[in-house]
Amino acid sequence: MPTAIEVNGLTRSYAQKQRRLRPAPTETVALRGIDLEVGQGEVRGLLGPNGAGKTTLVKILSTVLLPTSGRAQVLGHDVATQADRIRSHIGIVFGGERGLYGRLTTRENLDYWAALYGATGRRRSELVARLLDRVGLGDRGDMQVDRLSRGMKQRLHLARGLVGGPEVLFLDEPTVGMDPVSAREFRTLVGDLRAEGLTILVTTHDMREAEAVCDRVTLIDRGQVVGTEAPSEVGRWISAYERVDARDVPASLKERLRGIKGVSRVEELANGWTRFATQEPAAVRSVLTALVEGEVTAVRTSLPSLEDVYLEVVGNRGLTV
Repeated sequence: MPTAIEVNGLTRSYAQKQRRLRPAPTETVALRGIDLEVGQGEVRGLLGPNGAGKTTLVKILSTVLLPTSGRAQVLGHDVATQADRIRSHIGIVFGGERGLYGRLTTRENLDYWAALYGATGRRRSELVARLLDRVGLGDRGDMQVDRLSRGMKQRLHLARGLVGGPEVLFLDEPTVGMDPVSAREFRTLVGDLRAEGLTILVTTHDMREAEAVCDRVTLIDRGQVVGTEAPSEVGRWISAYERVDARDVPASLKERLRGIKGVSRVEELANGWTRFATQEPAAVRSVLTALVEGEVTAVRTSLPSLEDVYLEVVGNRGLTV
């Protein structure tokens, strides 16, 4: 598969201003030697908790930021030295409400962006109408953006990202703040674009979103790549770290459970509950069996959050969280 995005040893640091109580200048490192390769026509997810470096990477690839060191190419063009050649071939969709003009209608917003891309006259009118229909806003063309729902605004963001007919589309937390129905509809639109062969890089911390739209996902934490897998494989990572909570567990039983193979951590919770974190599915069965035999009746199981999985997976790889 030809490569659409190629990143080698990419770093990005931010210098923080001096403060009276902290006279020495400090530096925040957002990216620490990122390597990434995305094939043409692939939908790649960047999966990670807030602050992992996802948005910084997208800003560099979309030529909004310059890297501190390393190299990044989009469609064979260098982001630092050939930004103009990249910008006409990419689209960017940010989550939230940034980048829209609330007092203008949806049609006026798109008309403005289409004009910036050089579309004129009838061609521009047809482009705007076609994009509004495509994202399900054809009957909202005369509605002010401030009156749109969150989901509708995000559809308009997507239409704006498609104005230039991009080959590569960057979606940065596209469904943040959306209700479940709107998020599902947005993912369906992304699936349609995927079927048309667009290369899409989508950042998210939502595992369900990654599973729904991505061919592969790259896990990123504290500016470093943890791994790249198919969404189904990441899902198995999460299920492997299932947790068992139990209330009023005798101290002797806790110690016995702590020694079961695959139990990674025993944590005391509020109101007499104890959490047994596991690293493999077999450990869950062993813990539950021991609790039943110990006549503990208040028991519940749950899957960890993505952040909890990072504490296990990233820790196993020798990194610091």
